Amino acid sequence: MKKTLLKVGKAVLVLLEALLLGCAVTFAMEWIALGDPKSALDWCLTSLSPFCLTAVLYGGVALFLGFLSGRLWIGALTVSTAGTVLALVSYFKFAINGTPLEVEDFGMIGQLNQVMGVAGNLTIPGFAWAAMGILALLALFFFLLKKKLPLGTGRTRFILMSVELALGLALVVGPGASSMGQAFSVNTQDRIMSTVAYRNYGLTLGLWRDACLLDNREPENYSAEYMDGVVERLDEILGASQSPSEPQEQPNVIFILSESFYDMTRLPGLTLSADPAENYHRLSKEGISGRFYTSYLGYGTGYIEQSIFSGLTGKDMEPGTNICFRDDEDFSLLDSIVTPFKTAGYDTEMLHSYNSSLYNRTATYPRLGFDNLLFSAEMQALNLNIQGSPYAGGYYLSDHVFTQALLNRLDAADAEGKEAFLFGISMENHQPFNPDKFGYKCQIGITSDELDQDDLAITRVMLEGLTRADQALGELTNALLEREEPTIVVFFGDHRPNLFMTDGDTIYSHLGLCDGNDCSNWSIDQVADLYSTNYLIWANDPALLKEPAGTRQDTGLTAIGPTVLKEADMPQTRYWAMQERLSKALLVNTDLYCVTADGNPYWNVSSAKLTDEDRELIKLRDAVVYDTYYGQRYATARMNQPVGS
Repeated sequence: MKKTLLKVGKAVLVLLEALLLGCAVTFAMEWIALGDPKSALDWCLTSLSPFCLTAVLYGGVALFLGFLSGRLWIGALTVSTAGTVLALVSYFKFAINGTPLEVEDFGMIGQLNQVMGVAGNLTIPGFAWAAMGILALLALFFFLLKKKLPLGTGRTRFILMSVELALGLALVVGPGASSMGQAFSVNTQDRIMSTVAYRNYGLTLGLWRDACLLDNREPENYSAEYMDGVVERLDEILGASQSPSEPQEQPNVIFILSESFYDMTRLPGLTLSADPAENYHRLSKEGISGRFYTSYLGYGTGYIEQSIFSGLTGKDMEPGTNICFRDDEDFSLLDSIVTPFKTAGYDTEMLHSYNSSLYNRTATYPRLGFDNLLFSAEMQALNLNIQGSPYAGGYYLSDHVFTQALLNRLDAADAEGKEAFLFGISMENHQPFNPDKFGYKCQIGITSDELDQDDLAITRVMLEGLTRADQALGELTNALLEREEPTIVVFFGDHRPNLFMTDGDTIYSHLGLCDGNDCSNWSIDQVADLYSTNYLIWANDPALLKEPAGTRQDTGLTAIGPTVLKEADMPQTRYWAMQERLSKALLVNTDLYCVTADGNPYWNVSSAKLTDEDRELIKLRDAVVYDTYYGQRYATARMNQPVGS
């Protein structure tokens, strides 16, 4: 009896050890995320249910590894390492763009070195070392106790390990995961932006929700007959197929994503000696311009590109899907924005001022319809008559060289008697914004009562990058005015830079545009403001434009693609006709926020001011997306055909 009680007592102590470890790992991860132990403790106490579930998860994994190896300290060391690595990666991602680690980011794991490189110098903060030190001491404590608290015989360990494995699988698949989440007050049904999920549940449960709990919902009564009805109803709403009138001469299209470009004169509290967006403002009077509502701040360029070309956002995919790293087939199931240009005989080329290492572009862009991809090395091999170094501000091609490459590719297409569709990604204004990036030079003076000299030094780097991007835009459009070939330029910023000041806050919080760096604490108006940049549509022949010169018209992530097709008089498939009709209701619709066509932002479409037909169209589109990417593709072929066919 005494031996039995002793064994039970030791077993209880082992379980308590594992739970203690789980609590310590959870606390340390929050310490790394929040920056100080008091804030971490406050979160643990105010979010007790998620804290306990996270502790059980980490303690359970450590115990399983302990059973497997016969040594709990090995499980403790492994779990502590995994937890702190996750927390540090999330910390660094938050430092780059103000959002925590998400499941979709694991698609970039093979490109971590390149991501860290373009982000600049990232160092582990002192408080993170302190948190990791606590876990190291705890692992050492378990190591010293290894003989006094054995994990039992091989048979006992095997039985316990099998039971724990079964329980662990129940947390990952089947109804057990949802039931466990609900028991610990975790919302297992609704999609929530990552910053809110992190605040409410912590990093681990935020990742768990996305990976194991949320799925795209199959439409009720989904079948071939159901999708036939979806197509028929789309045709009724969209009307008879109207082929666009052919222009007298098909125009070239130059579509430019200018890294982190936006109108800096919109920022309050800054005094500038000149206009850094002089050319943008001048050309806006000759073209169509306005705000561009995007899905990221300071990060996510490749995801934004995919959304523009495919009309999809991360919200359309299963939670945790990396939109750039799906199955290869997915990128060509529905026609992209590029497809009609390629079908019409255009030279379709992508130009990128960096190398090919990020966002899986070498795999996805050919499937989107691009015939040729030119990165930094390929552009430098062109006959551009480059004077001096082609680089500016680091290891990206300068926007001047990038502009010369665009003009070179226009000439190459013209020499073959073809029109060109060029999508260019400029990079000179990319982070890092170190004060010495441009040799401490800035063409425009800047002062501010809100920023000290060290913060102004960082701000000057952004100012200089934006100025150079604007000057490259002026250089390109001036060159096009001297050419006879009709050409349309679509120019936009993918996202604002998440410009961090010396104290860890951003320039936007310093200037009073938001409260801190965590967008889950912002108002909807602040989100819409900071998640917007600027765009321009201009042509060297004003007759090419579909709106009067000087038109102000906001656009967004899923609205600009249909506009490009419209401006170039390209035929639309049923899918893109649907996207164009939706763009008259929604400019952007993500897990974070949405903006209606009148420029009003909302947290989600359920609260947005939309017509009944708008909401029906959203439902029909959801069915099309499900059918194409998760269903039987009953209607996919017809979505690539004209309306009414």
